[in-house]
Amino acid sequence: MNNFDYQTPTRLIFGRDAVAGLAEVMKPIGRRVLLTYGGGSIKRIGLYDRVKDLMKDFELFELPGIEPNPKYTTSVLDGVRICKEHDIEVILSVGGGSVLDCSKAIAAGAVYDGEPWDLITGKVPTRGALPIVDIITLAATGSEYDCGGVISRTETNDKVAYIDRHLFPVCSFLDPTYTFTVNAKHTAAGVADAINHVMEQYFTAPTNSVSDGFCETLIKTLMKYAPKAIETPDDYEARAEIMYACTFGCNGLLALGTGNTVWQMHGIEHALSAYYDITHGEGLAIITPHWMRYILSDRTVGRFVKFGTNVLGISPDEAPYAIAEKSISGMYAFFKSLGMPMTLREVGIDDKRLEEMAHHIAVNEGLDTGAYVPLGEQDILAILKAAL
Repeated sequence: MNNFDYQTPTRLIFGRDAVAGLAEVMKPIGRRVLLTYGGGSIKRIGLYDRVKDLMKDFELFELPGIEPNPKYTTSVLDGVRICKEHDIEVILSVGGGSVLDCSKAIAAGAVYDGEPWDLITGKVPTRGALPIVDIITLAATGSEYDCGGVISRTETNDKVAYIDRHLFPVCSFLDPTYTFTVNAKHTAAGVADAINHVMEQYFTAPTNSVSDGFCETLIKTLMKYAPKAIETPDDYEARAEIMYACTFGCNGLLALGTGNTVWQMHGIEHALSAYYDITHGEGLAIITPHWMRYILSDRTVGRFVKFGTNVLGISPDEAPYAIAEKSISGMYAFFKSLGMPMTLREVGIDDKRLEEMAHHIAVNEGLDTGAYVPLGEQDILAILKAAL
């Protein structure tokens, strides 16, 4: 087992009406608040009015309209400007992972005098950030319990993972009832995203039993409850189990003591959604089985066997490669059963820019360094072609 140094400072408040304690959490942090949110779903479910009522003693400024795959030149820069103009003390993010990812970039940019993109890309170190509190309305990214986010810059086709210890939320409110109105498409995409987070940290070496157990349990939980949540959207147990599982996907817990996790499937998908602005979870569902098949070899087949037997319930008496193939087809079938698109063409991506994207990924994502199975430009291109 590898050495590790781990700390998670975020407070989690989970359950029905968890948000009732919002004001008490916010008071010691600051009174001048930037409220960030997305396309208006929080107004439709009554959460916006609830937050405004709970925050009636605070000075609120608003940044609405944050996009899925949040954009640097609109939302991030607008948020930074508001923070600086109004001496914002704390950011309150209300919505899904995109809103929170954007808020994290805003929080860092608000206390930096230069170009915030330099922080996001790591050109300069992040020295601080405004405190962030969030109320999550979509179970998917795990951003509520980690120190990272993903920001897109449309004009350069960049989608960058911005990770820094200053970006942990102070407190995250997790009420599964706020996910009751999430439609089937985005419920499925959120589950696909979370499963992929876990798989990125499972297929690595070395591993250990504790990390493996966490990973296997989370994936089985997500696979068990996703169909229930889609069939019965207000099933509290299903929504709660999914939200709980998603929260642990990215905060480092799953990778303690293991080998490097390069997150290759995410690296490939970042280009898909940067170039074509597709739904992140859908892109991951498409890429996952093709990545799995591409990395399968005599060296990796044992990992597939453990995944197939412990997660998917495949008989350990079968031949190793048979278990591996059933694992790959099993993940494909599961995502398809949730109504996910399973080819790039289904989400409007043809072969015209595959080589350009493969080159962009190879140059910007570093998938050939320290990976379980290093991937160069031609490897990435082969996976993209297989996914058409």
